[in-house]
Formats: sequence, structure tokens, C-alpha cells
Amino acid sequence: MSSPPLYARLRPFIFALAPEAAHRLTLLALRLGPAFPAVLPASVRAVLRTRVWGRDFVNPLGLAAGFDKDAEVADSLLRSGFGFVEVGSVTPRPQSGNPKPRVFRLPEDRALINRLGFNSAGLARVEANLRRRRAAAPEGGVIGVNLGRNKDSTDAGADYLAGLRALAPLADYLVINVSSPNTPGLRALQGRDQLAALLAPLRAALDEAGPQTATGRPPPLLLKIAPDLTAEDRADIAEVALARGLDGLIVSNTTIARPPELASRFRGEAGGLSGAPLFPPSTALLAEMYRLTGGRLPIIGVGGVASGAEAYAKIRAGASLVQLYTGLVYEGPGLMGRILTELAALLRGDGFGAVGEAVGADHPDLTVPERDQDQDRDPAAERSV
Repeated sequence: MSSPPLYARLRPFIFALAPEAAHRLTLLALRLGPAFPAVLPASVRAVLRTRVWGRDFVNPLGLAAGFDKDAEVADSLLRSGFGFVEVGSVTPRPQSGNPKPRVFRLPEDRALINRLGFNSAGLARVEANLRRRRAAAPEGGVIGVNLGRNKDSTDAGADYLAGLRALAPLADYLVINVSSPNTPGLRALQGRDQLAALLAPLRAALDEAGPQTATGRPPPLLLKIAPDLTAEDRADIAEVALARGLDGLIVSNTTIARPPELASRFRGEAGGLSGAPLFPPSTALLAEMYRLTGGRLPIIGVGGVASGAEAYAKIRAGASLVQLYTGLVYEGPGLMGRILTELAALLRGDGFGAVGEAVGADHPDLTVPERDQDQDRDPAAERSV
């Protein structure tokens, strides 16, 4: 896959900078406006429109959390071609994260390793930025908020609850991130009992707050999970997700595994691995979670997406929406338009007139409950585990 000519010329200079310095430069450029606004034919736009949780998405391709941590450039990113943008992870109190260096490029592997550790300007800053965005009456677009916990917190539930209460009125969906490998003890919250205890008060608080969005419902509540789970963990998460009223899953976060074929000199660095090596395990986990939940929960598929074929594979495996991040580092902002054009062609080539028709197509034997992509949830029908 070739890069846009301008990005191909700029990439050697960008890669000469430390990864975090390059990232800060990118955020600065985006404050001035999108570098490569995507212009797609009407026929492409038509097949890519989709509806999930009662929200309209101009296309199913989103930017994963970690890029716009403090909600600084969300609208510029939407104008660049993304169908939605997930900001965060945001922690209640500001924290600097882990010591530097903490981000490593693995160009031979089309991958990154990061151990950022939830560096965040904090809840107050993100809330202010999102309120400023809303007051400016932007052009629209779906904004999700990814919630984390402070590293030194003794009450993870209280941290997530603080984020939920502050940002629910400003988010199109909320994500509980219990899967980053860079905050000690965080992934332990994915255990059956811990997860059920964590989610119950969050779900109750969201329902008590009542409608806070244009859909007349609270924002959907999602859980982001790790790829490094046992079979028992995966089954437990599926059961708890259904029982505790989650509205969706994000599959998956970065991996602590190190495939033996990694070639970069940084392959042994600690942290979460993302990019091309994450595509096979994250897509396999996505397919399994779709089966374990019976197709009842919309899933956002993320991990190693850098082409229309990879986005389409996620959708056929069970993803209603798809996210990317690392691919942008290597391919540049023109990547979105290429993925969307390729995805539209693949959908039409298989006879699908819309994204929703292809979701879970690789599971022909799975009987999925009749639903559109709105995925209404009845809190009164929830059962305990």
C-alpha cells in the first residue's frame, strides 16, 4: 500500500522525532485543520452509512482512544474522514503517566509498543474541552469518551463513577477501560466477580441520570477488553456484559504477548503491542465474543486495521464499527479515504447494501436476535450474576 505523496515525503522527518514529540506536532497541525480531508463519492458514502445505538454514523471507521487523550482536536479528526472519534483515556485527576521513553516504533513489524500509563490532563480539562466544543455548535459527529482510573487510586469504581457522572452529558458513548497493560492491577478488574461489582453501580448511575443525549436515552456504556484472556475469562466477560446491562464491547486493547516473528530491535520493550501483529488475535477474539454474546451486543473491532480488507474482516467477524490508530503512524492521514473506498467496494462486491447487513456474516449458523443496530436495552429485564 503506497502512502500519500506528501506524507511519504514527510515521514522520514517525522520518524526522526521521538514518537511523543511527533504526536505533539500532529496535534498542533490538527488544531489548524485536517491535513487530508476525505472526499468520497456519493455512492461510497451511501453504502458506508450505519446506525448503532440509535446514533447515525457517516461511516463505521473510528479513531481509537489514545490519540486525542484530552479532547483537543476531535472535530478536526471528524472532518478528516472518521465516522467517530474516541477521546481519552481520561483519569479523574491529572497524571503524567510512566517515565519516558515509553513509546517505541517497530517499523519492520508495522507496530508500536507503548507503556504510557494513562497520561491525562484530567477530568476537568476534558470536560471543559467537550463543553467548549458543544457551545461552538460543531458540524456534528459521534464522540466517545474512554474512562480510566488513576494509578494511585485505591477505589477504581469511584474513579470510573466520577468520570461517568461528569462526562455522560457530553458523550455519545462511554467506555470503561479495564484492559490497558500499563496501569498496575487494572486488568484484574476483568475477572467475573470484580467486573460485576464494578459495572453494577455504573449502570445504575447512568440509568438514574436519565436521558442525556439526542436519542432520548443515556449514552451507551461499553467495556474495552484485553486480547490476553483465558477461555474462562472470555466466557465470564460475555455473561457479565449481558447480565449487567452493558451496551457494547470494544475488542481489543493492546497485547502483552510478543509474537516470535517480531523483527524490530524494540520487540522486547515492556508495554502494549499494537499494529499489524495484533490483527490476528484481536480479530479471533472479536469473533469469539460475538459468538459468546449471541450477537446481542454491538462490538467495536480494533487492532491492526490498515486496509479496507482488514476493516471488512472485523465487520464480518462481528464488529458493528471499526477503529484504528497505529496504521496512521505508518500510512498517514490519507489512510482513511483508502480504507473507506476499499471497504465500500468489498461490501458491494458481496451483495451488501449497508454495513449492518455484513455484521457477523462469518457466523452463518448463529441465530442473532432480530434487531436493527439501535440495540435498545431494557434495564428492568436485566438479571444478576
